Order: sequence, then C-alpha cells, then structure tokens
Amino acid sequence: MQDTLLRIDNISKIYTSEKEKVEALKGISLDIKKQEILGLLGVNGAGKTTLSAIIATLLKPTSGDIFYNDTSIYKDIISFRRVLGFCPQVQNLDLDLNVNENLIFAGRYYSLSKKQIKNRLEELLEKFDLTRYAKFSLNSLSGGYKQRFMIARTLMHDPKLIIMDEPTVGLDPQLRRLLWKYILDMKKEGKTIILTTHYLDEADILSDRICVIDGGKMKALEKPSELKKVWKSESLEDVFLELIKEKEEKNE
Repeated sequence: MQDTLLRIDNISKIYTSEKEKVEALKGISLDIKKQEILGLLGVNGAGKTTLSAIIATLLKPTSGDIFYNDTSIYKDIISFRRVLGFCPQVQNLDLDLNVNENLIFAGRYYSLSKKQIKNRLEELLEKFDLTRYAKFSLNSLSGGYKQRFMIARTLMHDPKLIIMDEPTVGLDPQLRRLLWKYILDMKKEGKTIILTTHYLDEADILSDRICVIDGGKMKALEKPSELKKVWKSESLEDVFLELIKEKEEKNE
C-alpha cells in the first residue's frame, strides 16, 4: 500500500462579492499517495483549478486544511513550497532572460548552491533537449520548446510534489506524447504528480487514479480501470460524461 504524501481535509472555498457568494469547493477530502499520478478532472468552473491553486498555495481555503507528511502546510508554508513544483497553464515567462538565465534564477530562488545549480542545469537541459537553445531568448522558442522549458523550470529545485495544470493544451499529438513520457519519467524518479487536464485519453493513460470534481464536490476517486468497470464502459470519456449527466438529471 502506498504511503500518503498529501492529505486534503475538508477544503472549502467561497468567493464573495457585494452581490453574490459562490462556493467553488464544498468540503473536498482525499489522500494523495507518494509516487502516484492523480488526474484531476472537471468541466470549466467545476473547482479543479481552485483546488490545484490552493494546493499550490496560490489561494487560501475558506476552511479546511492540507497535511504534508501529517503536518499542516500552513504551519510552515515556506518549507512546503520547497518540495512543491507548479507548472501553470498560462506560461509566465521572463522574456528578459535567456533559457540558461531563467533556470539559474529558478535555482537561486530556491537557494540552491552554485554547484547544485550547475549540475541541475546541465541535467535538465539535456533531458528536455534544450542544450542547443540554452542561450536563446524564450521569445524565440516554439510553443513546444517553451512548454519543455516550463517543465524544466518546475523541476529545477527537484520537488517531490508537482502540479501540472493543462500541460499539453494546444500542442500537436506528437509533442503531447513526448510530454506524456516526461510525466511518466517523473513518476519513475519518485515524484508525485497532480495532473489537471481536459483530455480524457491523457488522464486515462497517465493517471493511477482519477478525481472527478463537479460543482465544487468530488464525484469520483478511483483508478481509471475501475471507473470503466463500474460504469461498464471502455471509454473514460463516456464515464466522465455520465458522471456529469448524473448531476444534471438530479437538478432537473
């Protein structure tokens, strides 16, 4: 049985304005295991992006807690951020620095030594086929190479937990498959990955377990094979649509 790396305990998030209150998350609880890929699925507005942003410490929950190795992350949020890597969907690139400089900056941000930065830089440039582009401006890279850089930067400080928000959106099928390999390699290296995606085939192939969120609530948490078995379907997409349809029928 896999050990628990992260325990999400009754997380709720309420957005308020002068005119209305929106419950984005309604008491989400789940354990995330060490060295697993957890696929986080949901339609737009379901709450999955809010949950991943809370785990990434970009948002504070309205209530609930998150435990890393049985200790609340809010007791020492700086230490938690040192073991966390976040690869956002929107590419937040520093275009004033080249590829090398950006990665060095990321290493310094996490207080790596010069030797650690040098070794990690060489390793990641080679792994993601970026060595020949090391002195290139990020603006001159193709979309695919920018995405490779984004993942390399996320891994610069060798995090244990990685959140990937729609990492393959807009990429061609060949590059998507290459990024799948990178993600599976990370798992082999002992990383735990939270993967937010709209591609159901991607979630099916990569995920050890699938978490479906809809209307701020968790609708399912299971292995893809088990979900398809329970719903008597060969397609995870059909299962997902049935789960969403179930909610719509209840609301009618």
